[in-house]
Parts: sequence; C-alpha cells; structure tokens
Amino acid sequence: MRKILLVDNGSLRAQATLNLRRLAHALGQATGQEVEAASLLHSYKIPAEELEGRKAVSLGPLAEQLAAQGMTELVILPFFFGPSQALTHYLPERLAEVQANFPQVSVKVALPLVESQAVVDLRLARLLADNVRERMEGLSQPKVVLVDHGSPIPEVTAVRNYLAGQLSVLLSEEASCVTFASMERRDGDAYRFNEPLLVDLLSLKAMANSEVILAMLFLSPGRHAGEGGDIAEICDQAMAQSPGLRVTTTRLAGEHDAILEILATRLAQGLAGTPLLLELPAA
Repeated sequence: MRKILLVDNGSLRAQATLNLRRLAHALGQATGQEVEAASLLHSYKIPAEELEGRKAVSLGPLAEQLAAQGMTELVILPFFFGPSQALTHYLPERLAEVQANFPQVSVKVALPLVESQAVVDLRLARLLADNVRERMEGLSQPKVVLVDHGSPIPEVTAVRNYLAGQLSVLLSEEASCVTFASMERRDGDAYRFNEPLLVDLLSLKAMANSEVILAMLFLSPGRHAGEGGDIAEICDQAMAQSPGLRVTTTRLAGEHDAILEILATRLAQGLAGTPLLLELPAA
C-alpha cells in the first residue's frame, strides 16, 4: 500500500496548514493520485477549531500510523524551495525511526521545488514574475527585490539567488533592477552569505524615492510573510523612515496556482523513483 504526503516544515499559523491542505487536494485532483498534507513540526499545536475541525498531524506520527495500517511505500513530496536542513537532516532521521519500528516500509523523497543542477526550469521564476506584474499597474520601471526568510544553509540561499537571476531576465524590460534580500540571518561571519538583509537594503540611499516591489519567496502565510507579519513590519518601518519610499509586496509563491504544475512534476519523479532527494529501501 502506497501513501503520498505533501510535506512542509510546519507553522503555528493555521493559514499555512490550510494552504498545504488546499494544494494537496488540488494536486490529487490534477494527478488522479491521493495526496495528503503533513508538516514536519509545529502544526500539530494549532487548535482544531482553527483548522476546520481537523487537527494537523506531524509527519512522524502519521507515518507510523499509516505503517501500522499496512502501508509499505511512502512517497514524500517536499513543499520546500531547496535542500534545507529539515529535508537533509531532520527528515531522514525521523523516517529512519519509523523504519526501525516498521522495516517493511520503503521511503522515497522527491526533489524540492528548485533543482538548480538540472536542466533549466523557468516555471517558478515565471510564477514570481506573474506575481510581480500583478503589482506593477501604474508603476514605471519599479525596483524588484526577491526576498526570502534567510537560511543557515548556503545551498538554500543559492537557490534564492539563482531564481533572482532568472527573474532579472524575465523582467529585464519592465523593472529598473532585480535584486535579492533575506528577511533575517544568524549572527556571525559564517552566515554573511545571507546578506543583504531586507531592512538594510530598503534603507539605502539608492532606494529613496523609489517604487519597490517585494517578490515574496515564501510558500504559505505565517508569522513572517502573513498579514501583519515580520516582512510587513520591516516595510512599514522603512517607509516611515524614508517618506519617498513606497514598498509593495506580491502574493506568496505558494499561493499561485502554477505551483501545482511543478509539484506534479516532482510527484511523477518521486513515483518513478528518479531523480530523488533521498531513498530509504525497505529492510
């Protein structure tokens, strides 16, 4: 028996779980496969009444429950942009615990949304460009900043920068410039690769009296990218300190329907077994 799970990192905000469930249902409808949503962490703490009466279940307990019911193959579809530590460290460790109790279970983990070492794929960059264009009405040659959370892993930040390069090409005739920024970073020189920080970028003299569109490289609403979240606070403070600055944010990448096409590709690869991020054969 096979089970397909669309998996994100998890959030304490109900909107993130509801968005993941929405996408899992839409992906199932589009592919004819049954897809269930699950998070690695956090979401199980959200009260059921905020989730339409159905509590979220974390990946580990859900996988164990399914294995006890006879599941023999688990296909994980990561709802992540790149190879974060949650995928490369926590996920395999947690799945190894499941296999220790249920050795008959094999696990396949598909690639994340962006695979920069493969054939060039512009679908995510086109999605981001669409989101930017939605905010361009009435603006002439705005500055565009692709902003993500920031990561302790250089490979994840490299994915952001790779997408910024693609976005720059796609918007070359519509934006005066396309650059990138991190919402936050860990302290220390070892994490300098995340720079520039959004707060510092927006305070530059070059940004004064400018129209700026933030292309939101986030998948679901939460305390960072949700309404009244950290990004909104950074923008409000920047505009208060620089009255000529006007910052507009796009909708989130994970809220654009075109994300389903990329997920469908990753699901097909996961079911075929190539290429994969990780494979844990049954004992």
